[in-house]
Amino acid sequence: MKLGHMVVVALAAMLSVVHAGAQERTAVKAGFELPANSGKTIIVFRPAVQVGAQSTGGMFEPNGDWTDTARRNIDAALVERQRQLGNRVVAAPEGYGADAQLVEEFTALFAAVSQSVIQYQFFVGNRLPTKKRDNKASIFDWSLGSGIAALPGAKDADYALFLYNRDAFGSTGRKLLQVAALLGPGIAVKSGEHTGYAGLVDLKTGELLWLNADHAMGGDVRTAEGAQKRVGQLLEGFPGSTPSPSPTATPSAPPTVTAQR
Repeated sequence: MKLGHMVVVALAAMLSVVHAGAQERTAVKAGFELPANSGKTIIVFRPAVQVGAQSTGGMFEPNGDWTDTARRNIDAALVERQRQLGNRVVAAPEGYGADAQLVEEFTALFAAVSQSVIQYQFFVGNRLPTKKRDNKASIFDWSLGSGIAALPGAKDADYALFLYNRDAFGSTGRKLLQVAALLGPGIAVKSGEHTGYAGLVDLKTGELLWLNADHAMGGDVRTAEGAQKRVGQLLEGFPGSTPSPSPTATPSAPPTVTAQR
């Protein structure tokens, strides 16, 4: 077999592996509804963003410049998207000292709980026995704890929206290893990881009410267009949200979007 043909076969195999590995799930707590224009207030905490490279060995290597660019792009895309969330949305007030530490802790806790949902309830393989029963009974029961009520701005809102984004772009060495592994022993090696979680949390009880999780997200967050695509994916199916108006449609008055100070 000629080398060129072998490479084509390997690339085709890689694409099939990536497609098969796509993992996207959404869940809503039983009984929870949030209609548009409900009068409820949603506070949005600044997304947690990590961007870097995936080394040949699969390790995450953070890139500060990529992360800063992606954070700016995601923040801008989120501001645009807020107008479609169907209810009053406010940016979380800037936290300092102990408040800033508390926000950081709950943002990290949200990411950890989301990962637990994915690992132990969403997907086949590692499901805990209790979560297997929950799936059969359509139960979605996860919480960040009632301590969330102490977050800055929480007393003036009903729900908190958390977003987590992590991108590890496959390095040249990782991509070469991917091809070599397929051409040699036929082992599938994943190049690049693009993970995102978005969740709505009750600020009184800490209950996770809605979660959208994806381990194979699209859009390069280092570009404005890619970040818009990513935020759109993260907030797809958000309770009470409205679809983007078509170019020929007459736009209706958008929900109030304000920034808390």
